[in-house]
Order: sequence, then C-alpha cells, then structure tokens
Amino acid sequence: MPGWTASDAPTLVDIRDAAARLDPVAVRTPLLESEALNRRVGGRLLVKAEVLQHTGSFKFRGAFNRLSVLDATERRRGVVAYSSGNHAQGVARAARLLDVAATIVMPDDAPAVKRRRTEEDGAEIVPYDRRHGAREAIADEIIARRGAVLVRPYDDPWIIAGQGVVGLEVAAQCAERGITADQVLVPCGGGGLSAGIATTMADLSPATDVIAVEPEAFDDTRRSLN
Repeated sequence: MPGWTASDAPTLVDIRDAAARLDPVAVRTPLLESEALNRRVGGRLLVKAEVLQHTGSFKFRGAFNRLSVLDATERRRGVVAYSSGNHAQGVARAARLLDVAATIVMPDDAPAVKRRRTEEDGAEIVPYDRRHGAREAIADEIIARRGAVLVRPYDDPWIIAGQGVVGLEVAAQCAERGITADQVLVPCGGGGLSAGIATTMADLSPATDVIAVEPEAFDDTRRSLN
C-alpha cells in the first residue's frame, strides 16, 4: 500500500488494481442505448446504468476499494464517514461485506429511505443538525475517541480509483461495440467520479472529451471554480 495522502492522484494502474478488488462483488453495469433517445438528441447516446450498482450508486465502488485496503488494526477500529445518503449507503454496504464497523454522520433531514437502508446494512448513524453542526468536527471527535478511519466521500485516492472503474468499464464496453466515444458526460458533485473517469479515459481513449456536468440550479462546482 503506497503512502498516499488525500492530495495524491491515482494512476491507471491503481484503477486497475481497484477493479480487481471490486470484480468479485461489484456489478458490471450495462451501457444502455435507446433508438428513440438517439433520434431525439440527433446522435448516439449511451447511458452507463450505475443505478443498478449495489445501493443504487457508483459510491459503492469507491467505498469498497477504500475499505479493502485497511490493515487489521484499522479494521478492528472501524470507519467513520459523513454523508446525506449515497456515500453513507456505499460505506455501510462495503463495511458489512468486509465485516468492518461503520459509523455514519448524517444530517437529521436526510431522506428517510437512505437512512433506513444505511441502518439495514448495520451502520451506526450519528445524526446532526446541518444548520448548526459541522459534520467534519463530529467525525473528528469520533475518530479521536475510537481511532476510526475516515472514509472521505470523494477527495481520497482510494475512493477516486474505485470510482474510476466506471471509466474502465465504459472504455471496454465502447470497444466491444467498435466505437470511440466523442464525449463522456460525468455528473459532478465532489469530483471523485469525474477524476476517476478522466484518469481512465486519458489513457484508454485520449480522443474522448470528459466533461463534468451539473444541474443549472445546483452548479456549485462551476461557481466555486469561477
């Protein structure tokens, strides 16, 4: 295990290593195509159906990869994460599969279904009021008390490598169809998925543009960069 810090960036080799860890457990989600949708957009549009992944999100990939590289001592101490839903569920499922205790700092107004599913996978939930509390501070207190490992939602090289496996699959599935994608449009939140896919496509399909996209009314990444 390299001495990575949160500022390090994974390589294609690291993403392939993550794919090997994920292969026995993750779903190789399909690349779907609709003729009706193609006609509507005036081109060929393929959709990577990560909604069919465990817990309904690509977040499982990064979480499982991160927990897979914990040493024996870290596994005994458990992990802590903060999330309002998708990362929480991914960490909880990965922790259950790897027999690691997980604590999730979750806002008290998180969707009830996501909280329930996180609990069903055995995670302990620590609720907080997002208007008055800071999730990072709460997680830090738990880490100081228990020695738990923080599983960041996106800014972690192991997380990015796990999410990058989506890009490996996209490149392989396009190759199986004999096509080179002009663009890969990646939903952008924290940027872990975007970074992982961009790393993969830069090596495997350099002619493909990778573009991070977000809703017009929730364009915090664009506004932050500006």
